Amino acid sequence: MTKLLITGKSGRMGQSLIQAGTENPQSEVTSTHDVGEDLAAAFAGVDAAIDFTVHQFTDEVLKAAIESNTPLVIGTTGHSDEQKARIEEAAKKLPIVFAPNFSIGVNTLFWLTSKAAQILGNDSFDIEVTEMHHRHKIDSPSGTARRLLDILNEETNTSYQDDVTHGRVGNIGPRPSKEIGMHTLRGGDVVGDHTVMFAADGERVELTHKASSRMTFASGAVRAAIWLQSQPAGLYDMQDVLGLKS
Repeated sequence: MTKLLITGKSGRMGQSLIQAGTENPQSEVTSTHDVGEDLAAAFAGVDAAIDFTVHQFTDEVLKAAIESNTPLVIGTTGHSDEQKARIEEAAKKLPIVFAPNFSIGVNTLFWLTSKAAQILGNDSFDIEVTEMHHRHKIDSPSGTARRLLDILNEETNTSYQDDVTHGRVGNIGPRPSKEIGMHTLRGGDVVGDHTVMFAADGERVELTHKASSRMTFASGAVRAAIWLQSQPAGLYDMQDVLGLKS
């Protein structure tokens, strides 16, 4: 039985994680944490910690995890390059799953996007990505969309800095051949919608995932925490957890 710490217990995602950790027969939630509480005490005696709060809190979580030698699941997004470097450094000391999305369906979308980009390319197919989330989401594009863009950049020999266009306005002229469009929508209570479109003359391929419940992410995060128990120090993602990497 994996003993879990869930941070951000009063948030919507925190509540979903507590539910998922309680319902999984291989885990139990033995510790929780919220703003103003003792983080070091919360880490005491647990087998793994799951943090889906905000990226500004990540450094504190990393410090406590290292001091207690506790495997860690990080589901927050919006980290700076410096923060990502600190996560990589911490992974030299303990096992960490750091992923933009913990849904099994979304990770299948990552795999399918890679395969589609390999087959279709961007010579005759134009590539566009759209994502929509609830009005309260603070980072844009979403971490999941950013990962989709990274996959597309890797498979089409393009770069995020030079070839990704965020929205379009005005008299912009013809579409550059290597351009990848990124479009972000915000509104209502949408949990998370992501689409990758490959459009060519006469045909269009669309890969779409729509999440209707935060439990899809919470259950995946708990699965990752349990998986970490048998892993050495290192930086992993959900593709590792699900065995999708070749």
